[in-house]
Amino acid sequence: MESELPQSFWTAYNLIIWAIVIIQIVAYWKIYLKASQPGWASIIPIYNIIILLMIIKKPWWWIFLLLIPIVNIVFNIMILHALSKSFGEDTGFTVGLVLLPFIFLPVLAFGKFQYIGAGVQQTNSNHPPMTPPQPPQTPPQTPQPPADQNLNQ
Repeated sequence: MESELPQSFWTAYNLIIWAIVIIQIVAYWKIYLKASQPGWASIIPIYNIIILLMIIKKPWWWIFLLLIPIVNIVFNIMILHALSKSFGEDTGFTVGLVLLPFIFLPVLAFGKFQYIGAGVQQTNSNHPPMTPPQPPQTPPQTPQPPADQNLNQ
């Protein structure tokens, strides 16, 4: 009795995997373009990480931290969080990027998200940032020349 899966299963499995890979490549290409970087940089090994670190404004030497087991998981999450912040999104979007990247990367790439740069404080992308109230502006008063009192005499 043979316990192998049928060939059609493996064909379908490979097609699904290849579709996800192509969608990821196209999504990263578009994300790089939104961040004013060349799209082709997203498909060059190592260089794509350097450009991604530039997009999120992190130092280039983080590449070495991505080579350390366990540490690389933490830094990948930090990179994805910085990427979502760079497009004005919050921690919830980062969770989506970590757990379902094949859905959230295309959403980031093809959605109406704008690159605003790393380190920008924005609590919710659906609402404008809060600014402190400004006092009302009054026009400056020009001094009046003194009235001549000797005109009636």
